[in-house]
Amino acid sequence: MTAETSVPSSALLAGADRDGSNYTARHLLVLEGLEAVRKRPGMYIGSTDSRGLMHCVWEIIDNAVDEALAGHGDRIEVVLHDDGSVEVRDQGRGIPVDVEPKTGLSGVEVVMTKLHAGGKFGGGSYAASGGLHGVGASVVNALSSRLDVEVDRGGHTHAVSFRRGVPGIFTESGPDAPFDPSGGLTKIKKAPRGRTGTRIRYWADRQIFLKDAKLSLENLHQRARQTAFLVPGLTIVVRDERGIESEKPVEEVFHFDGGISEFCEYLAPDKPICDVLRLNGSGTFKETVPVLDELGHMTPTEVTRELGVDIALRWGTGYDTTLRSFVNIIATPKGGTHVAGFERSVARTVNEVLRATKLLRVAEDDIVKDDAMEGLTAVVTVRLAEPQFEGQTKEVLGTSAANRIVAAVVTKELKEFLTSNRRDTKAQARAVLDKAVAAARTRIAARQHKEAQRRKTALETSSLPAKLADCRSDDVERSELFIVEGDSALGTAKLARNSEFQALLPIRGKILNTQKSSVSDMLKNAECGAIIQVIGAGSGRTFDIDQARYGKVIFLADADVDGAHIRCLLLTLFQRYMRPMVEEGRVFSAVPPLHRIELVQPKKGQDKYVYTYSDNELHQTLMDLQRRNVRYKDSIQRYKGLGEMDANQLAETTMDPRHRTLRRINISDLEAAEQAFDLLMGNEVAPRKEFITNSAGTLDRSKIDV
Repeated sequence: MTAETSVPSSALLAGADRDGSNYTARHLLVLEGLEAVRKRPGMYIGSTDSRGLMHCVWEIIDNAVDEALAGHGDRIEVVLHDDGSVEVRDQGRGIPVDVEPKTGLSGVEVVMTKLHAGGKFGGGSYAASGGLHGVGASVVNALSSRLDVEVDRGGHTHAVSFRRGVPGIFTESGPDAPFDPSGGLTKIKKAPRGRTGTRIRYWADRQIFLKDAKLSLENLHQRARQTAFLVPGLTIVVRDERGIESEKPVEEVFHFDGGISEFCEYLAPDKPICDVLRLNGSGTFKETVPVLDELGHMTPTEVTRELGVDIALRWGTGYDTTLRSFVNIIATPKGGTHVAGFERSVARTVNEVLRATKLLRVAEDDIVKDDAMEGLTAVVTVRLAEPQFEGQTKEVLGTSAANRIVAAVVTKELKEFLTSNRRDTKAQARAVLDKAVAAARTRIAARQHKEAQRRKTALETSSLPAKLADCRSDDVERSELFIVEGDSALGTAKLARNSEFQALLPIRGKILNTQKSSVSDMLKNAECGAIIQVIGAGSGRTFDIDQARYGKVIFLADADVDGAHIRCLLLTLFQRYMRPMVEEGRVFSAVPPLHRIELVQPKKGQDKYVYTYSDNELHQTLMDLQRRNVRYKDSIQRYKGLGEMDANQLAETTMDPRHRTLRRINISDLEAAEQAFDLLMGNEVAPRKEFITNSAGTLDRSKIDV
């Protein structure tokens, strides 16, 4: 007994084709002519939404502008009709109407129906053009449900229509009218003598484009304005007849004689610090390209190309960079080799001049591209025959020689401006250089601040340093932190402390002078970072005294000049970055003794040892003992440092709250204290030297270890 199952036919085919026997040449689909465009429209116009719809308009307009660039015609009209069609009219030479011998078709039909056909393949018709792939008009034709072409040429008006790329005749108006595909280019009437031009009107095929794809009048105005700037003297008229309630259509006329200098001023969002500069030049390069010879054959030929560079730029008071780039009036919003050469040269040239004029200090790094271009508004245009773009949408220039040629032109012209000796130009150049240096220093300061904040956050959130000998008590009011000078004193201090409420943090030598150093340098310093981390309340503006882990912070250093210096450095750190601790009287300095006098046979109730804290006090104590006939050993011990004390001595004299002496550090006059710190610990050496010289005679030598 067998069970019947149904198997999809696709699975059977897949199973049968595992050996490849069913995959033959008949499975290959060959797309001929404009079928490929309709099958894969995104490859040619980017997308089938509003962006692709606008791209079709650009293709037709760019062809008209190419005629103007070649010196034929100075007026272009763009009409958005109320039936959804778009019409572009120019005064160029008109598309050729004679028969192309290879195909047997009229020039109009070749241009409108054959991919990679046109007059921009090195045949000498255009020195520089925006169209270069020969697919623009034919792609628009393929993606249109109807396209009408009228050409004025040779004293006649020639006309032909297309339906989705197929030539013929529409018997009525509109894209849905009856269509006869048997027609071709015909003469329909006489034209005034000497009048030439082309008129193309098309209806985008809604089978291809999305339903919500719409033409943007704002984008059209922007593109027309931009083109009028790039081609001085050209007039572009944009008329919108869609949904017009009044009798007159909405019409905008764009005409500028100032060229890209005027365009640069128009784009600039800020006040200028220099005049608009025009950087002009050219260069040549060689490339091997297939060229159509007289016999119609494509022959690889090495040709010499000329690349013209025309740049308008100016710096302003703002911080943003506005840069527009063009190749033969085609916008390249994603840049390319010409933009790369421009940016590289601007940064390099500004750096060279800054170094030559000593405006950039030797220790400072070179400025980067963003520094040099801060506040810059620039229009970068290059013109060359057959530029290499990356894709039909022409958003990125790929011609490698443009990088070198643009860089050379910018370096020469910009350096001449920045090093000019003319009075007005020199002042403007100095303003530009100063702005670049300020931008670099601001960037570095911002980066250092960011790094400091990161280090600060890391200090506040990471675990406590291993060298901290913490106390057991959580009572902040009772707890004490001793900052101990040196590891040698730490061992003795550990035995001398009361570990219930006394914590120890050793520091090695003299910490950083924070009055002279930046925040980032302070946070990089291991000892400063450890102190801030252990206290646990942050630093600077974010210091929160309520988060402090200890009620008292006590500096425990040797009673000598080095110890006094260490206490001064520690106090500088607290005064600058943890001032609330000082203001609330929670910072102290321990007072260790300098000498120990051992008594011989002390009386009952009398201490065996007497400690003194200065040479003057030692002298007075010895005189007092002699007067009272108290005998003491002549070998009076002098402590060179805390490490020479044993634990009992250190506890008795310095750490035990019952016997020790602490000096509370306070700031009674904040302004005076700030001035004192700036004088004694700041960057200015001359005032400090003067203070020391003038105060030497009034120094109380008994207050220091001499």
